[in-house]
Amino acid sequence: MSYKVKATLVAFLGEPDKYPCHFCYELGDEIIFDGEKCIGRVCPDLFPPLVQKAMAMHVAGPRYVDPGYWYPFWYAPPSVKDLSLKKYDGLGFRNVLKTIIEPPTHMRNLLPPDAFVWPPTKERVVAKDVTVLCPDLRTAGLFKLEVIDLSDKGFDVPYFRRQMCILDRVIKNPGINLDKIPSKFTEKQIMDIYPPLVPEMLRPLAEEIELVGYMEIKDGQCFATEKGIARLKDFIATLTDEEVELLGVGQ
Repeated sequence: MSYKVKATLVAFLGEPDKYPCHFCYELGDEIIFDGEKCIGRVCPDLFPPLVQKAMAMHVAGPRYVDPGYWYPFWYAPPSVKDLSLKKYDGLGFRNVLKTIIEPPTHMRNLLPPDAFVWPPTKERVVAKDVTVLCPDLRTAGLFKLEVIDLSDKGFDVPYFRRQMCILDRVIKNPGINLDKIPSKFTEKQIMDIYPPLVPEMLRPLAEEIELVGYMEIKDGQCFATEKGIARLKDFIATLTDEEVELLGVGQ
C-alpha cells in the first residue's frame, strides 16, 4: 500500500568549509523512512520539510514529483527587461540566448540543474528529482529522496503480505492475466484474510509491485523480474512453516 523512502545527502550547495554543518552531516549520509520509523540521524531543521516530502512519496511512490516540475519556464532562456518588446509578450522581456555561468556559491545554483540553460535540455527532467534543502543556505545541504522498496512495516504489513502473495502466484504462472490472479487463490485466501483480495484491491497492489520493479505487466499479462523473485525469497524466509502453508507461497 505504501513505499519505503530514502533521503541521501548528495551535495552542499553553500560553502561548508566556511560554514560547516553543525549537525555534522557528511556526503552520502542516509535517512530511511520504512513505514513506521526513521532510520538515521535527522537534523531538527531538516525534519519538517523532510517529513512532508517523505510522506508524499510514501503514499505516491515513484509517481510523485514536486508540483514545480510542471512549470514550462524551466526551459526558457535567461532574459533582460526590454519594454520595446512589451507589444509582443505583454510584459517586455528580451531573450538572452546563452547559458549564464555563475560562481559555484551563487544563489542561482540553488535552482535545479539544467534550469534556464540555452539551448534547453531535450528531455523534461528539470525539477524531476525530489529534493529537500537545508534551510541554512550558508551550507545548503541537499538531500535527494527516492523510493527503495515496498513498505513492510506499521499498518502496511497486511498489504505487503498480499503483494508478496500476488508476486508468488505470478512467479508460478508466468504471463498470467492480471484479472486471473485471484483464480490462483482459494476462496478462503481471498475473502478471509485482511484485506479481501477483490479486484479493486488487486489492481493498485499490482501496480505498486510493478512500480518498484518486482513485476512487469505487458498487455495485461504479468511477469516477475529477477529482482522480484529475490524479494519474494527474502519474504518467505521471514515466515513460519504455518504461515507458508496458510498463504500458499513458495510451495
